[in-house]
Amino acid sequence: MELENIVANTVLLKAREGGGGNRKGKSKKWRQMLQFPHISQCEELRLSLERDYHSLCERQPIGRLLFREFCATRPELSRCVAFLDGVAEYEVTPDDKRKACGRQLTQNFLSHTGPDLIPEVPRQLVTNCTQRLEQGPCKDLFQELTRLTHEYLSVAPFADYLDSIYFNRFLQWKWLERQPVTKNTFRQYRVLGKGGFGEVCACQVRATGKMYACKKLEKKRIKKRKGEAMALNEKQILEKVNSRDLKPENILLDDHGHIRISDLGLAVHVPEGQTIKGRVGTVGYMAPEVVKNERYTFSPDWWALGCLLYEMIAGQSPFQQRKKKIKREEVERLVKEVPEEYSERFSPQARSLCSQLLCKDPAERLGCRGGSAREVKEHPLFKKLNFKRLGAGMLEPPFKPDPQAIYCKDVLDIEQFSTVKGVELEPTDQDFYQKFATGSVPIPWQNEMVETECFQELNVFGLDGSVPPDLDWKGQPPAPPKKGLLQRLFSRQDCCGNCSDSEEELPTRL
Repeated sequence: MELENIVANTVLLKAREGGGGNRKGKSKKWRQMLQFPHISQCEELRLSLERDYHSLCERQPIGRLLFREFCATRPELSRCVAFLDGVAEYEVTPDDKRKACGRQLTQNFLSHTGPDLIPEVPRQLVTNCTQRLEQGPCKDLFQELTRLTHEYLSVAPFADYLDSIYFNRFLQWKWLERQPVTKNTFRQYRVLGKGGFGEVCACQVRATGKMYACKKLEKKRIKKRKGEAMALNEKQILEKVNSRDLKPENILLDDHGHIRISDLGLAVHVPEGQTIKGRVGTVGYMAPEVVKNERYTFSPDWWALGCLLYEMIAGQSPFQQRKKKIKREEVERLVKEVPEEYSERFSPQARSLCSQLLCKDPAERLGCRGGSAREVKEHPLFKKLNFKRLGAGMLEPPFKPDPQAIYCKDVLDIEQFSTVKGVELEPTDQDFYQKFATGSVPIPWQNEMVETECFQELNVFGLDGSVPPDLDWKGQPPAPPKKGLLQRLFSRQDCCGNCSDSEEELPTRL
């Protein structure tokens, strides 16, 4: 039995390393899986896509790269992009070097004698920025100039971009992004753990080699326990998260030691300007207003952050003790009425931060006084922390997971589910599960294409600026090659992202 665990771990480690060779975990058919459609197949997408500059050219990673490729064809637009990149670099520059970086930025892009003067910049605004820079180089120094630059790019340049081959190529990527995600999209590896409705296993995207943890829910088990609404809610929340069940067990580390939040089964969407109500969360981490069944917005998240920080310092949660069973009612009484205790492990600043986050009154709690996250970031404990660099992943984490370690139980120690009896799936159930088939989430999918170098390898245009055949509106999409008799007899489903390449796969189970 130990052999089964060794083999499962070895196969997973091999997959995480890229499987050997130059493809870095990609299928040998990966180009076929990510083949662009002819641009004529994207006409419906062209008509339905919202023409929003900030969405298409800033927030969406592939859209941002293609808009910048378009700008690179015009010197005046290229200077604007270079200025925006310079501001982004300025914002993540360490404090002691930021003034010098700001001076260089001003000299290059805002001075009449500079080599890359950006267009239509009010001189008074430039003067104000220069003076403020010398007084103290704050991170938002160029915020107004950045806004004006985006405003300039969002009018005529954006309109020209929408008529360019670069936007047509973006439509092709969006077409690929919207293709169905099925079990054939992934290679599946060992089980990592289990939840209430199914297992979590390691998996790898065939087309890109990207590793994920895949949560597999058993439909019959969901139906038996009437969990359909919760399952769909988690799927939708994964696309847009507002409020979470924050606790140590749900905080994971990626390969580089950066935090990833998991398990959003109890997460909820809070509509803007509205409040919600409901006793959801984990005992000991639920805020007083949740325990009292009062209405709230984001105040429970700041409470949960306080619980998390407290436990990281003290080694136990503020309202429970390790290896000591306390009834739920008593824990909830402590949460509502009793102040938490602080040992000598807490520095004065750490105690100040935790006590403000764990304030019983949500109106007085840090993060809930009108400034949201800014209030927390401005606490003295974080005085030396550059949040821009932190968010960009530029700070060295204090701990990095061992790439040769498997941080989960042995395969045989993870209890298997029993067979669900007495439940049958009906046509109405299948209609419900169609709500899950919405394709990929745009920004994570596009990031995956960029990070795995698929974008770089596939985003090729014609030589000397010529239009490639797949972007030529006058041409016709090429006919698919005819298959021989044996190919037709034995061919499998073959569509974007779902091609089967089982002949090259590593074993996924014993």
